[in-house]
Formats: sequence, structure tokens, C-alpha cells
Amino acid sequence: MKKHLFFVATICASMVLASCGSSKESAYRKAYEKAKAQEQAQQTTQPVQQAQPYVQEQAQPVQQAPVVTPLVEAPAQQQTVVTNNNVAVRSEKVSVVNGAGLKAYSVVVGSFGVRANAEGLQNTLKNAGYDAQVAFNQERNMYRVIVATFDTRDSATQCKQSLQGTYPDAWLLMQQ
Repeated sequence: MKKHLFFVATICASMVLASCGSSKESAYRKAYEKAKAQEQAQQTTQPVQQAQPYVQEQAQPVQQAPVVTPLVEAPAQQQTVVTNNNVAVRSEKVSVVNGAGLKAYSVVVGSFGVRANAEGLQNTLKNAGYDAQVAFNQERNMYRVIVATFDTRDSATQCKQSLQGTYPDAWLLMQQ
């Protein structure tokens, strides 16, 4: 009798455990179906954009307008001077922070608000063989990394053009 009772209890327990797995599956299936139904409901409630027919307009003759160059007012202490060889030169008052000293024209390859970043680029340039310097513009609170400095504008322009491939944003600085 105890054997039969134990056997029946074992069968009941196995049925209970087996039914738990199917209830989990059915619960997941119901949740999945509910999510799908909500997704479909959202898709049907969103307005459907109808395609607009393409209407080709007739081309209007183009009249040549005179070329007008906008005037941009530079800040009071920074002047941009355009020379006859179309190379812009910025005029700023800077003081040397790290380097030997500046001449009249310098080639700037980087501007940073943090001194450590400017000195990092300076070290990279020094490792590449340049006599790089860091100058500080107090009005703008910017550190300028100068790759080379020259007495003449033409020399500075040649240096800037030779660096154009490596430093396309390089610019000329004229010391105030």
C-alpha cells in the first residue's frame, strides 16, 4: 500500500512539474502576442502619408546676379589682413609661454583652451623636428601652438603652404 501511495505521489508531482513548464511557455506566448497586437495597433493609428505626385516645374531662365562679398566685422583687437597672395593674416597680441620668442609672422597649427593640450602638440612637433612654441592670447584665453616664426610674410606663407597637407587649418599670425 505504501508503495502504491508513493507511486501515485510521484506521478502527481511529475505532472505538476510538467505543467509548470507549459504554463511558462503559455505566459510568454501570451505576452508576445500582446506586444505584437500593441505594435500593430500603433502602426494602424499612425497616419499614413500618401505619396504626392511629382510635378515638374518649368525651368526659369537664370539671371546673373552681381557677386557681393559679405563684410564680416572682426573683433576690435583681432584684425584679419588679406595680402596680395590671398593668404589671410590674423593680428593678435600674444605672449610666449613656452619657447624662444616670436618674430613678426608666425604659423599657427593649433589653438587650445587648455595649456596642457597645447604643450602636448608642441612636444609632438618638436619630436618631428620643428622648433615649436606656445603663445597665449589673453583676450581670447587661448593657447596658440606655433610651428615656426619668421621676419617676413612671404617666408611664413611658404611654410604654411608646405604644412597644408599635415595641418590644413594652419594660419598666419602677425604679432601686435
